[in-house]
Amino acid sequence: MLLSAFQNRYIEAGCDEAGRGCLAGPVFAAAVVFPPDFKHIGLNDSKKLTKIQRYAFREVIQREAISYAVACVEPEEIDQINILNASFLAMHKALDLLKVSAEFLIIDGNRFRPYKSVPYECIVQGDGKYLSIAAASVLAKTYRDDYMAELAIQYPQYGWERNKGYATLAHRKAVSEHGLSPYHRRSFRTNRVQLEMFD
Repeated sequence: MLLSAFQNRYIEAGCDEAGRGCLAGPVFAAAVVFPPDFKHIGLNDSKKLTKIQRYAFREVIQREAISYAVACVEPEEIDQINILNASFLAMHKALDLLKVSAEFLIIDGNRFRPYKSVPYECIVQGDGKYLSIAAASVLAKTYRDDYMAELAIQYPQYGWERNKGYATLAHRKAVSEHGLSPYHRRSFRTNRVQLEMFD
């Protein structure tokens, strides 16, 4: 069972992002604050859950969390500030939206830009160790998947309802055939090559 990192000691918010390695679409991030006694068998890193499980857990998270928030940074800004900084910014935006003030942050990964003066700890593979980070990974993933499915209706040629903007072979072939959409990240290498070809 996953744990709460600082149970009963701090108001702890877990943060994670989704879509960092995509060719298209925003990067999403979520922040989640659970009650100190929250427990749920099965909640885990979103990558280890099926689609049905992720959406089922999203309902549990949204019902049981003291507070949660989801935010994103669009491709234009990703191109301006780079994807690492955009991921940090998306987490900061999510934290801004929480209805409670977090006293300690636990962040999935090994890097983070400090948020205000709130102390934090980066935890490698934290989404498989701590409940609030796992919950944040589920929210960021499912909200981003929903967003990309909506974009796919406008741009069906890229198959975003299936690949969610990741660099699958089918997605790369679609970019070669149709060029870049307004939602592609032009600073990413694969997209830069295609942009040069179409220029």
